[in-house]
Formats: sequence, structure tokens, C-alpha cells
Amino acid sequence: MKKQKVYQLTTCALMTALMCVLGPMSIPIGPIPVSLTNFAIFLSVYLLGMKGGTISYVVYLLLGAAGVPVFSGYQGGLSKLAGPTGGFLIGFILTALIAGFVMERSHYHTVITMIGMMAAMLVAYFCCVVWFVFQMQCDIWYALTTCVFPFLIIDVIKILVVIAMGKAIRNALVKAGLLSIHKEE
Repeated sequence: MKKQKVYQLTTCALMTALMCVLGPMSIPIGPIPVSLTNFAIFLSVYLLGMKGGTISYVVYLLLGAAGVPVFSGYQGGLSKLAGPTGGFLIGFILTALIAGFVMERSHYHTVITMIGMMAAMLVAYFCCVVWFVFQMQCDIWYALTTCVFPFLIIDVIKILVVIAMGKAIRNALVKAGLLSIHKEE
């Protein structure tokens, strides 16, 4: 039992490290850049489940808030959380919780997992739009065209890649005895 706990903690730390590597990589296309943060979150939740994946993201978020340059564009600090992307950064906590909950309850059924991830991403979009409207003092339509529409297709592609990669990595970790999970369908 202790051995399994050590593996889980180690995997959680590795996923936080992966977020720290992938999160800063971004393509600026306006006030909200295209980044790999949500990709890393979904992969983390897919491999670690709701609790482990969410903890990994929260540790990443705390590192960034403390000033470590792990957010998009190699930035960190509380100012990044208060800026236009702050809604995404906070909303991703709910994204991890929702996606993880759906995955665990469906026993990682591929279609339900994909729908859960998309629903979780919609929650992140909602948080971002609300924060962006508040922060930028703009109308909702502008916020949608800035924070949501440019990312829809890209985020669907990220979700599909995570499902394909996640299933293979998860199965390999289970086979190696490094992860105990529910049966996949």
C-alpha cells in the first residue's frame, strides 16, 4: 500500500513538472495565447484521476502565483492571475474536477470522457469570459471572440490527442504496476 502511495505522489509531481514545461509554451494570438496548459491538465487528470490531476494543477497554479515563470509566455506571479488570462487559470481548477469526475464515473469510457472534457472546457471558457469582461471592461461578444472562438477547434484537437495518448500511457502504467485504476472501456 505504501509503495502504491509513493508511486501516486511521484506521478503527481511528474505531472506538475510536465505542466511547468508545457504551460509556458504558447503562441500569442491576442490577449489570450494558445497554450498547452489545458492539454497537460487533461492528460494529468486522465492518468491520475480527479483528485491527483486536480492536485497536480493546483500545485502548478501555486508555483506560478509564487512567481515561478510557468504560465504562458514564461510568466509568473499574481499579476498574471489578475490579468486577462486569470479566468482560465482559475477556471482550470473546475476543469480538472469536472473532467476527472466524468472520467472516473464513466470508467474512462472514450466517448463519455471526450464529452466530459469538452464540458469541462466550456466551464473554463465561461470563467475566462466572465473574468475577461470584468478585467477589460468589454462586452460579452468581444470576450467570446477573444477568449473562446479562436480556441474551439484547437482545444477539441488537444482533447482527442489526450484521449489517444492517455489511454496508451495509462495502460502502460497499469501494466507496469505503477498505477491502479478502474477498468477502461
